[in-house]
Amino acid sequence: MFTCVVPEYGSITLRHCVTDFTGTLSVDGSLLPGVREGLRTLADLVEVHVLTSDTFGTVRQQVAGIDCTLHILSGDNHAAQKQEYIRILGADGVIALGNGNNDRLMLETARIGVAVCLAEGCAIKALQAADLLVFSPLDAFDLLLSPNRLKATLRR
Repeated sequence: MFTCVVPEYGSITLRHCVTDFTGTLSVDGSLLPGVREGLRTLADLVEVHVLTSDTFGTVRQQVAGIDCTLHILSGDNHAAQKQEYIRILGADGVIALGNGNNDRLMLETARIGVAVCLAEGCAIKALQAADLLVFSPLDAFDLLLSPNRLKATLRR
């Protein structure tokens, strides 16, 4: 569990990190260097959940051996499915990472929404729904591993 108090933002207690895969943790279906180790470290602090449409069909192989819950979305309206997943976990205890239009609702619903901008970019609606923007999933992980970074960004 992660806890911190951000001046004029409030107390934050997080139990879950919910993250998109394609374009957030990976480029062209492959985890970025250092992400596997970063997820393993993060899993010691919060429960990690990977929600994905699995555009490249590689997620199972890519996250094998990482302590996380993998949920591959099916059917239509993945944005609503991701939002509902956050709500079921208890949105106030979730930090969410994403970059696409189908991530916008989960970024908006989670206690902290982090837009991640990699090679495929970040949808404007996802960015607008997020609380902050980073340019690497490792930087997103470090918001919890080095809480003063989170405090510096979110304080009002």
